[in-house]
Amino acid sequence: MLSRYLRTRERSQSLFNLVTDDAYYSQPIALRHPIVFYEGHLPGFSFNTLVKKALGGGSIDPRLETLFARGIDPAEHNDHLGASASAQEHRALWPDRDTVRQFAAAADRSVVEALSRASLDGPGDRPDDSPVGRAEAVFTILEHEAMHQETLLYMWHRLTFDQKRRPEGYSPRVDGDVPPIEWVDVPAGRATLGVDRAAIPFGWDNEFPACRADVVAFSMERHNVTNARYLEFVDAGGYQDARWWRPEDWRWIRADLVAHPLFWERHEGAWYWRGMFDLIGLPLSWPVYVSHAEAAAYARWRGGRLPAEAEYQRAAFGAPSGERQHPWGDGEPSLDHGVFDFSSWDPEPSGSHPAGASTWGIEDLTGNGWEWTSTPFGPFPGFRAMASYPEYSADFFGQDHFVMKGASPATARELLRPTFRNWFRARYRYVYASFRCVKDSR
Repeated sequence: MLSRYLRTRERSQSLFNLVTDDAYYSQPIALRHPIVFYEGHLPGFSFNTLVKKALGGGSIDPRLETLFARGIDPAEHNDHLGASASAQEHRALWPDRDTVRQFAAAADRSVVEALSRASLDGPGDRPDDSPVGRAEAVFTILEHEAMHQETLLYMWHRLTFDQKRRPEGYSPRVDGDVPPIEWVDVPAGRATLGVDRAAIPFGWDNEFPACRADVVAFSMERHNVTNARYLEFVDAGGYQDARWWRPEDWRWIRADLVAHPLFWERHEGAWYWRGMFDLIGLPLSWPVYVSHAEAAAYARWRGGRLPAEAEYQRAAFGAPSGERQHPWGDGEPSLDHGVFDFSSWDPEPSGSHPAGASTWGIEDLTGNGWEWTSTPFGPFPGFRAMASYPEYSADFFGQDHFVMKGASPATARELLRPTFRNWFRARYRYVYASFRCVKDSR
């Protein structure tokens, strides 16, 4: 666990090192905090969760521990709050970088000491009636930081190119033909949603307990919807036709003048993809990244729909003999299976990792972009909030957020388990989220 923590922290630092000094106090996404927050939040959360909550340790700096305690997307109606604030204005509100780094270093020293010396078995040392288990706290801080690393990267995607240090060898893979639209029949069967608490070393509270769903036969696209396929929707006037949108999504389209995916840009009459470090002529074979609202509108236009969470589970992990740990089987994930674990700054052509196909022959169900489902984010029967982070899931249950499954290029391999659930609001456009259509079997 100590080794894993150090590796995780090293990766975070490498991501912060990509950002130029003049961007440190900028806020590339209005729905997120400025960059300065996250350099303090990641070690601060780890310190608060493990050292203070689980082990009953003392404070380093109570003010900074509170300031950097929690980082979530504010409510959607606050989308433009802070958008006009300059880096100079944020600089006046937040600590200077030396102070942030000193706090981070002190938090790291405390966490490293705890991981080196403290027994991580058994309950924590809090004096209240609901102690935070030590092992749960350790897994919580490790996966929390891994998830935030993806957050950082899609924030970095919104920075201007001169605000990032381009790494040597950056060369997005843009080869590959656009795969044809193919439909794969998935037979009826049972899908396991969630997992028994004793079955895995750690899971987030929304992954428990295990429950099962009967899934009727359906058909699913073999490949994610590509930029080429989505361009057909754009060219057909999909963003100007209310028929394809839910009323609340149509109001958003009209109010915010949304006319194409956020990752696309139009320059001198041509479409480009906003890559991490460069503009790229729109790679037609890449999966399109869009919000849930845009994905659902396309699916209606195409005569299909988004899959339910149980349908994704059946398509990804189902097999005639039962269920598997990964779409390709029970073998450990490798770069042959998909685009994940920070293996690429951008997507790669759809269908370029056939070794990762599911037993039904459906490709890229893990990697190259999260997969939107039609299922609102909610608890499984018997849900119980986790002691180490009780607000992690419960604050977001309801009809505003939708479940995403799979993984993106920036998803850590430790999160590639069949029960892991991601979620975002329907009109959140920044995340690396792809989709595919399904149809009812005739």
